[in-house]
Amino acid sequence: MNDHQMQKEQAQKRVDRIFSFRDELVSLEQTGVLTLSEDQKKQLTTYHDDILRTLASQFDVDTSSVQKQLSWGMRIISFLGAAAISAAVFFFFYRYWGLLTTPWQVAILIAGPVLATLGVEFSARKEKTLYFATIVGLVAFASFILNLSVLGKIFNITPSPNAFLAWAVFALILAYTYGLKILQIAGILCLMSYLSAEVGTWSGCYWLSFGERPENFLISGILLFSISFIPHRKLYDFPFMYRFFGLLAVFISILILADWGQLSYIMIPAEQVEHIYQISGFIVAGLVIWFGIRKQWPTITNLGATFFAIYLYTKFYDWWWEWMPKYLFFLIIGLVAVFLLLLFKRLRKYTEVKT
Repeated sequence: MNDHQMQKEQAQKRVDRIFSFRDELVSLEQTGVLTLSEDQKKQLTTYHDDILRTLASQFDVDTSSVQKQLSWGMRIISFLGAAAISAAVFFFFYRYWGLLTTPWQVAILIAGPVLATLGVEFSARKEKTLYFATIVGLVAFASFILNLSVLGKIFNITPSPNAFLAWAVFALILAYTYGLKILQIAGILCLMSYLSAEVGTWSGCYWLSFGERPENFLISGILLFSISFIPHRKLYDFPFMYRFFGLLAVFISILILADWGQLSYIMIPAEQVEHIYQISGFIVAGLVIWFGIRKQWPTITNLGATFFAIYLYTKFYDWWWEWMPKYLFFLIIGLVAVFLLLLFKRLRKYTEVKT
């Protein structure tokens, strides 16, 4: 089961390549560049059909555009279903919680995530697509959050950021065991919260106030981005999530600090802090664009380009909005957009030559 999910992404890519090859072969035959004999066409079609049937049987991959659309709809439905069931569990507990004695409360809290985890294992064994495993996995995660929160109240345990770490570990164990990306995202968010809270306490702040200092998330984002370089021999798409959310945390933190320097730990005038992060934002965005192009990571390249434009337009607003005529302001914005399009078009052409 585990190997199945780890290889499904590769199987889907193989299917997509087969259909791309067929489309390109039709174009080549129409232009007269390449013409296969009827016997060759038959052998090639039979070979590809056998591969498609095998992959569809073993990995339940999407072999048509309609199936892909339905798969996306099923992913959305499974997430909404998990959220609804988790909410039902939460409100059910609080509806009848006061009627139970403490031993019963503790037993239910412990049994909830355990039974849900067993449900994930059962669902994963019975269903290749893991839609039901995703639902049960999110319910198990929500039950585990409820478990620690309520047990802490029952036994009057002092709150600490370690709860975020425990939630992150639980979510990531399920994610890596069954290949559930939504639980990986949940684990990443909890891990980011834990790291940010720890950075805040190291800086002398109360851990619940970690959200008041964007630099806490800046450091945790860098750490998450670093995790993405740990080799994943089988779950090939998992490093991308660390990379994406780590950079997103870095970019948003820089964006906030570039406008509100008083939130920084740096003990200099707020205006100077803002200048530092404004310059840093352009440098970091430029490096991310360069790095994404070099590694052939289009999503990372687009993320860097998006925040480069956001930083640029934010500065234009600070510099010119108050005194410049509005028609001139938007004209300049439009001209800058055209300039950026030409720049990225040239850069795109350069990369095509290199590859």
